[in-house]
Amino acid sequence: MSACPDIDRDAYDFDCLVFIGRFQPPHLGHLAVIHEALKRARQVIVLMGSSWQARSMRNPWHFKERRDMLRSAFDDEENARLAVVPLLDALYNNDVWVRDVQRKVRDIASPLGARLPRIGLIGASRGQSSYYLSLFPQWESVSVPLVEGISASQIRERLFRSASSADDYLTTGASHDLPPGVVSAVRTFCIGEHYRQLSEEQKLLDQYRSAWAQAPYPPIFVTVNAVVVQSGHVLLVRRTAAPGKGLLALPGGFINSHERLLDACLRELRERIRLKVPEPVLKGSLRGQRLFDEPHRSWRGRTLAEAFYFALTPDQQLPRLKPVKGGDHARWVALADLDPEALFEDHFFIIQNFLGLPADFGGN
Repeated sequence: MSACPDIDRDAYDFDCLVFIGRFQPPHLGHLAVIHEALKRARQVIVLMGSSWQARSMRNPWHFKERRDMLRSAFDDEENARLAVVPLLDALYNNDVWVRDVQRKVRDIASPLGARLPRIGLIGASRGQSSYYLSLFPQWESVSVPLVEGISASQIRERLFRSASSADDYLTTGASHDLPPGVVSAVRTFCIGEHYRQLSEEQKLLDQYRSAWAQAPYPPIFVTVNAVVVQSGHVLLVRRTAAPGKGLLALPGGFINSHERLLDACLRELRERIRLKVPEPVLKGSLRGQRLFDEPHRSWRGRTLAEAFYFALTPDQQLPRLKPVKGGDHARWVALADLDPEALFEDHFFIIQNFLGLPADFGGN
């Protein structure tokens, strides 16, 4: 990654300003922050979170799509001073995430002459910048007034509620929220297959919510997942229905009212996966257990997942998996072949948490 462009350093307050966000999609509020950053810094580093994740209603667009949408809102001179870099979330390990941010910024903002670059973290008031600042005390803070009335979550809701709703919004209301290049890119996205699949998931989610609408309190669900590893492979299933149809996932499911958590996990492996490993061997291979509770981790709403890590003794033959009629399609996947964009919900991060997988994937 190259250093900041060779521009008169005395004309700016900062050498580099860092802006962290998900940009799902990039909107006029994001642009206001970046324009202010360009006024005050020789280079702006935009770190796009939630990169290398499967498409979902919360993360409909991949990094390259968001990068291209964002760059379409700036001219050539501004783009020359913008570094737009993908950032993988590390939902259950802040230290891994902080290290990744620090390394990316260090590689871009290299020392200038005899002194280190002056770096700041910029964000909108009442946004997440105050939280981020607590993780990066070595950087200064720059706060920009929040652009009222623009919400990425509301934009996504208007787009995925229905095709007619999306068309109405893009025709009459999007110009108040999105720059023209983003409106054009989103319009193209909305006639494609990815949009159709996500719209179907939105309908299912609406049905799901209506079923619990009369509950006195918002429901909290409890599930279990199994991280079964042997000889550099992890056991995964291919989902056959929405949400996440076609994605790979850890074996698991909802617990029954009469079950202990470990018993529910073993039942899922026995009944749905037909894993040919005796239960006493599985219990003897249990190496870890943890609750995964990121608030946005599941399509279904507030869903807690208790995951169990089984490390089977290495062997030249991986345990057999007997197909179950109507069940998920199970397979062993080499750890080197794991692709976060192909994994359901936060399942990559669950695996990463137990196995200590690196956070770097792909390129810019």
